[in-house]
Amino acid sequence: MEQKPLVADRTFFTDASNQSLTAFPLEILALKELEEVYLENNHIKEIPQDIQHLRSIRILYLDKNNLKGLCPELGALSNLEGLDLSGNPLAPSSLQVLSSLSALRELRLYHVDLGEIPVVICKNLHHLELLGLSGNRLESLPKEIVNQIKLREIHLKQNQFKLFPQELCVLHNLEIIDLDENKLSALPEEIGDLRRLQKFYVAHNNLPSLPKSLCQCSKMTVLDLSHNLLECMPCTLGELTEMTEIGLSGNRLEKVPCLFCSWPSLHLLYLHNTGLRGLRSSFQQLLNLRFLNLSQNHLAHVPSQICALKNLEILALDDNKIRQSLKELYIEKNCLEYLPVSLGSVPKLEVLDCRHNLLKQLPDEICQAQGLRELLLEDNLLTHLPEDLDSLENLKVLTLVNNPMEYPPVEVCAEGNEAIWTYLKESRRERRKTTKIQAWWRGIMVRKGLGKFEELQKASKKEKTSPKDKKGKKNGKGKPGKGNKK
Repeated sequence: MEQKPLVADRTFFTDASNQSLTAFPLEILALKELEEVYLENNHIKEIPQDIQHLRSIRILYLDKNNLKGLCPELGALSNLEGLDLSGNPLAPSSLQVLSSLSALRELRLYHVDLGEIPVVICKNLHHLELLGLSGNRLESLPKEIVNQIKLREIHLKQNQFKLFPQELCVLHNLEIIDLDENKLSALPEEIGDLRRLQKFYVAHNNLPSLPKSLCQCSKMTVLDLSHNLLECMPCTLGELTEMTEIGLSGNRLEKVPCLFCSWPSLHLLYLHNTGLRGLRSSFQQLLNLRFLNLSQNHLAHVPSQICALKNLEILALDDNKIRQSLKELYIEKNCLEYLPVSLGSVPKLEVLDCRHNLLKQLPDEICQAQGLRELLLEDNLLTHLPEDLDSLENLKVLTLVNNPMEYPPVEVCAEGNEAIWTYLKESRRERRKTTKIQAWWRGIMVRKGLGKFEELQKASKKEKTSPKDKKGKKNGKGKPGKGNKK
């Protein structure tokens, strides 16, 4: 089979990633006008010296290869703007050549086992806008990092920082700082000098408090403080009115900070495992909230404030204490297609209002909610009821208007609950009778030595194959038929 060439004449872009290459493709080196080269996730062991002839190249991605060093000729790429060497076992000494790439704007060195950043990189690269150093062993930054006045993003996740790098506070163009999964115990007051900071990630650290000056970062939209040691937050943070997403999961809050309610643009709020027992009445002011995670708390009931959040799309309330006391659940006028099976394990549930949704079926587990008195299901897409729904002895009100019911049929449903229960019981009795007849027949056939019941069924089906069946298309070998689950 003829292999397609990786590149063609007058190629400006080539992507040979994920090709299991063991060497840098020589045909790429012949393309003097090439501007973008993607070779990530291969097994390339070295960069050839002839790389220097690709003078037009602007982007070079070599992440996730087996590079142990960098050739000096790499420094001749005077137009290179984006370089990714992440996930390579690079010798730190070979990184010196990067200081010659004067046009470099984005440098990614994730997971290269760096213990420190070569000072020459910070001294000589004056156009860096993104510096990616996550997944290394860094404990500090060189003081020369202050020369990176154009830096907009710095990624330092999964390192060994115990102190916030003070040098970052003078880089006033910073928009994104990622220091997740370090060992930070404090943030400096000077953090407030970063007036253009938009996204600040310091999750999974050891922060017991926040500086009040953080409120001066007026452009802040995303703040992730999850899994720290916070018990409260400065009220001054209420001034961050452009906030759209905040993560506070895994802290020791116990109460929802009142400042949240002054963030009209908040869309995503993570309060997982924070010791909450309730929500503030002002919580209902978060009218633009779309995602709310309240799981693993101590809530005893569904907070009524949630009902006012008209734009809420996703609500996580799992692993609370709601099940023990929940008696009434109103989820009408939504777009629900299914109900959680866990509703069957809510022992005190008496009223379940699911009207005006898109429900296609009810979980069989609903039959275990023996305390249920009212089940309101009108205006949905239901065609079948659970076979044992009549086992709910306390169920007095069941509404099914405006559903395309088939089991029981619409005319039966129109006669009321008694007719529905009778239909379900008769259907169940007929199924049991059929099962007994099949078992009796199988026993006779086996005793007479006429084969297994399944084999007799197959033979019977073959004999009764209709002309339509014979002319129909067969499913592909090993593939389930349409509508069947494999």
